[in-house]
Amino acid sequence: MSAVPPPITIDLNPSRRRLWDRVRGRMTAPRPGAQGSGAADLLLLLPDLTVLLLRLLRDDRVPLAPKAVAVAGVAYVLSPLDLVPSLLLGPVGLVDDLIVVAACLSGILNRVHPDVVRTHWSGQGDALEAIEGVTAWVEGQLVGGLRRLWEGLRRS
Repeated sequence: MSAVPPPITIDLNPSRRRLWDRVRGRMTAPRPGAQGSGAADLLLLLPDLTVLLLRLLRDDRVPLAPKAVAVAGVAYVLSPLDLVPSLLLGPVGLVDDLIVVAACLSGILNRVHPDVVRTHWSGQGDALEAIEGVTAWVEGQLVGGLRRLWEGLRRS
């Protein structure tokens, strides 16, 4: 007989907004006469995913192994040493940080209930869709590009 997992509780109290939620709300607030392009949500994807990792670290419902993965992801983002240096390449240098954070979250999703992840999400849309979108882009663009490059080198 298998044990029944404990129920997941979700706090949906809108009066108690977290600091990042308030800051993000101000940055993405619609301006009179301006149309939303979604560019702000795209620019805030890395901070949103990093804040999600930090919040998962503080959650008692997250086991120790996924917390270790979250620590590694946050440490990589905060580390001045990167595979692609942001100081030299500007915004392009943040791509490796985004890849690492999305990979960490993908690993965590296999061990944590999806609703726990959703409760800590501040970004636009569903957290799982955002994580899936980043990992699909990495697999399609980066991994696919490396595969095509390898095949081209092998043929010549």
